[in-house]
Amino acid sequence: MSTSFAGKRVVVGVTGSIAAFKVAGWVSTLTKEEALVDVVMTEAATKFVAPMTFAALSGRPVFEDMFTTEQQGGISHIGLSREADCIIIAPATAQTIARLAYGMADDLLSTTVLAARIPVIICPAMNVQMYEHPATTRNLKTLLSLGYQVIEPDSGVMACGEEGSGRLPEWEQVAEFVLREICTKDLGGQKVLVTAGPTREPYDPVRFISNRSSGKMGYALARTAFRRGAEVTLISGPATQPVPGGVHFVSVTTAVEMYKAVMDHFQDKSIIVKAAAVSDFRCAKQFDQKIKKDSSSLIMELEQNPDILKELGELCDHDRQLLIGFAAESSNIKEEGRKKLIGKKLDLIAVNDISSAGAGFEVDNNQVTLIDSAGEAQLLHTSKLKTADLIWDHVIANKMLKPAGSKSP
Repeated sequence: MSTSFAGKRVVVGVTGSIAAFKVAGWVSTLTKEEALVDVVMTEAATKFVAPMTFAALSGRPVFEDMFTTEQQGGISHIGLSREADCIIIAPATAQTIARLAYGMADDLLSTTVLAARIPVIICPAMNVQMYEHPATTRNLKTLLSLGYQVIEPDSGVMACGEEGSGRLPEWEQVAEFVLREICTKDLGGQKVLVTAGPTREPYDPVRFISNRSSGKMGYALARTAFRRGAEVTLISGPATQPVPGGVHFVSVTTAVEMYKAVMDHFQDKSIIVKAAAVSDFRCAKQFDQKIKKDSSSLIMELEQNPDILKELGELCDHDRQLLIGFAAESSNIKEEGRKKLIGKKLDLIAVNDISSAGAGFEVDNNQVTLIDSAGEAQLLHTSKLKTADLIWDHVIANKMLKPAGSKSP
């Protein structure tokens, strides 16, 4: 199953806020990702960004006035909501939020929303005092009770010079919530724990032992699981990726910190994916001061870190928890993978062939072999995001999911 915007039809409602210029970038990104985008602008929105800008970026006419549009044939507010997969209102001003909360239908955007039987995602953007006003708070609660998805605004300095909540979030965060609304929720009800990234084992205040993991595969698994309806916790070492929107994020640095975080969070999870590249060893001694390179010699004694995956294999209730491991191998891929599957009591293992060109560490693509008790399946060489979807497809197609909503031990 795809968790992308390709082939989706999205209505973007733009209202009168200085943040409207940011939404032009959203429309451009959606179009590049092969979505069909229809933009509906309020009269106030046209004072901030010219409709021609959105028409050029979407490659489609912009809808502004209900009566002018309908004189051209068709009932636009009905057709727009009937043919689309979702509606995004961004930026959503206090005025627009109030009108929607009271079910008003006095312009094209509000009538389109009122006629909609598809997901409606609202992205508030306004001055912090307006956002925190009791009337706005009440109206947002009303919208939530009506089934609309409301995305929390960011905090920071605004165009008016004040600082606080009310800034329009970045598209990378909003996109995750939109995709969750329009994708098939075949992981709905599942509680997923994903570990990702490397760990760092310091030996003085500025240096550490680590590995080449970027965290991209683990983050892709967390992102796609959220899009497919799961409740996701992501425990990550120092990675190069932005935190995906919608996931509960736990930041760690060392292997011991990751071990403690995993032990704190795994018990109520129905799926555990151990994709992190955890250091096998740590320095037995950490120096308080920076080691000078003119030292005559340096010998570091190493000690083993906890084997998190092996301990999970022992502790998991395999009747209600699915345990998925990852392994990076350069030879004897299937043999080494099956050995770890059995030795660490996993339900499924994904083996990366790190000798393959353009796959593995620090790149955007991957090719993994999935191994379980029933056999083996080699996935396509593709992007890590697509690989993540293929892994979830395999889990679902092979009926590996445990009953959702299982109680904690």
